[in-house]
Amino acid sequence: MNPDLSEILSEWPYQPGRLNVRLIKGKNQDPKIQIRLDLGILQMEVEGRPDGHQPFGYGSLLEYYEARADGAEPPPDEVDAEEPFSLDERDVRALREEAAQYYHRYMALLALEDYEGVVRDATRNLRVLDFVREHATNEALIQELEPFRPYIMMVRARAMASQSLRDNEPKAAVVAIEQGIEALRQHFDKTGHPELFEQSNEVAMLRDMRESLLPKLPVSQRAELRQRLQSALEQENYELAAILRDELRNLGEDQPGRAPRTDGGQI
Repeated sequence: MNPDLSEILSEWPYQPGRLNVRLIKGKNQDPKIQIRLDLGILQMEVEGRPDGHQPFGYGSLLEYYEARADGAEPPPDEVDAEEPFSLDERDVRALREEAAQYYHRYMALLALEDYEGVVRDATRNLRVLDFVREHATNEALIQELEPFRPYIMMVRARAMASQSLRDNEPKAAVVAIEQGIEALRQHFDKTGHPELFEQSNEVAMLRDMRESLLPKLPVSQRAELRQRLQSALEQENYELAAILRDELRNLGEDQPGRAPRTDGGQI
């Protein structure tokens, strides 16, 4: 077989400024994802670990480490087999490199509109961050990965909302976005930097998507939104109340006793 890829690349030209993705069938008729890059083609498995490898016989390196943390026997050449399980710098780097594979795949799946696959892989990468936070040997290793969390959360919420829209359920899509925004708020509160919530690009992206979804809601759902708003106020859940109040306002309904806002900001 000629190893020169020129003919294959010429059949699928690279287009700058967009994500060039396609789904093909491999030689065994198994589906494969391909991404056209400027200098070649990246190919991934649709399920399992994107590169098809099974580290230590497990579906992924994360699954191997999770099994180790749960008491599974380590390989014979592990020098610290008797030590309590933890992740050192080498382990975290390996998990980060593996997570990058899943990142490339869920972005490709987003372009292919395979939203269930996006949710699966984004949820999996959030699991990596949680696992590292629980088992890393020092805080510096944790902070290497934590900055990625808001983006992964945003992509996951976006995919869940997109799947609901495909199922012709705009209300469920709005709820998915609301939950994503609230999860981001809680994340920034938990990290001790609540001020970053309003500065977050991920929050802005979800809010923009929510704004585009609101006109799709039928008028009959305004009463339900008002009921949810009243319940949120009674439970002193003011963050959710602010979100619901914005939704009602964007549907053309101002709340009694409150002057319409003119600054466009979050209450």
